[in-house]
Amino acid sequence: MKSVLLIGQSNMAGRGFLSEVMPICNENIFMLRNDRWQMMTEPIHFDRAVAGVGPAASFAQAWCNANKNEQIGLIPCAEGGSSIDEWNKEGTLFRHAVSEAKFAMGNSELIAILWHQGESDGHSGKYKNYYQKLNVLINSFRKELGALEAPFIVGGLGDYLGKSGFGISCVEHDLINQELLKYAENNRNCYFVTGKKLYPNPDGIHINAESQRRFGIRYFEAYQTKSNIVEPLDNEANIVKGLHEREHTVAEKRYLALERFTLGKSSMEEVMEFLM
Repeated sequence: MKSVLLIGQSNMAGRGFLSEVMPICNENIFMLRNDRWQMMTEPIHFDRAVAGVGPAASFAQAWCNANKNEQIGLIPCAEGGSSIDEWNKEGTLFRHAVSEAKFAMGNSELIAILWHQGESDGHSGKYKNYYQKLNVLINSFRKELGALEAPFIVGGLGDYLGKSGFGISCVEHDLINQELLKYAENNRNCYFVTGKKLYPNPDGIHINAESQRRFGIRYFEAYQTKSNIVEPLDNEANIVKGLHEREHTVAEKRYLALERFTLGKSSMEEVMEFLM
């Protein structure tokens, strides 16, 4: 099985409202939870009780569309509100992510590391040291995981920041983006994904669910083409729609039926139809 490490802050963990998008259910997509690979369901992260839709599910579904009958596992290690300083190689977040990734690599091949972080550093001139801190972080992950060739894909901050709600203080988001893109342009196996034309929840800081689906597609495009994605993709809405245009397998139908029943959204009789 292939695996992907997810690190950064809340927009990687996901805060998109689950009710606003169709669920992605695929028996070939797993997530690491309690040191076991479980069929993926959202939220993938549980860093906060408000965790929701992030970019990883649509990235994984796009990967599966391109790699028929293969399996992929997601390693959720993002932490809401974390600054890049909290990801230093001596810190808890770094050590936890390395531990989880090494455990996953016991029976999977790490093929990518996805990073989205910067809202916590988008003010007070913190962008000036961001490049160097990112360089240390990336090289530390590569060394610890022996992942010298795995693509490290960094997501840009949304251009909606600095305008309203909790995002109003992130006035230097564009300067953070410049540092992220510059790093990707200057270093092998590192790619940048734009946050242009993504839209937030009403809180003004977290990417909404539909935009997270599109963001995940951009991450996959960078992974697949080994290139920086500096503009939104053509026909992103149709690409996202295509993620759901597949017939669910029997195992997936059973999983969804049990999930609906457990949440009190269907009857036992409806569940039994899939279990008989």
